[in-house]
Amino acid sequence: MLAQAIGYNSEEDVIQNLKDAGCDKKTIERFMKCMDQDDVSGQLRLMKEQRRCLLNRVHEEEKKIGCLDYLVYQMERGKKEL
Repeated sequence: MLAQAIGYNSEEDVIQNLKDAGCDKKTIERFMKCMDQDDVSGQLRLMKEQRRCLLNRVHEEEKKIGCLDYLVYQMERGKKEL
């Protein structure tokens, strides 16, 4: 079975891992098609794209945290000056 070739007991396990990694239905379908066709490079390309998307979201959230931290800093600094 192809799923076992990448260390999984079943295709359902692969699909669950992809869902847990935030992959949408289209990405999962494309990944499974690549798996059926024994296209490891296609699978890797999809996973690298998913990782890039997740990392971009992390960076966007980090920017928001930075904005909040700056606001808290300004508020605390202003409170000390009173």
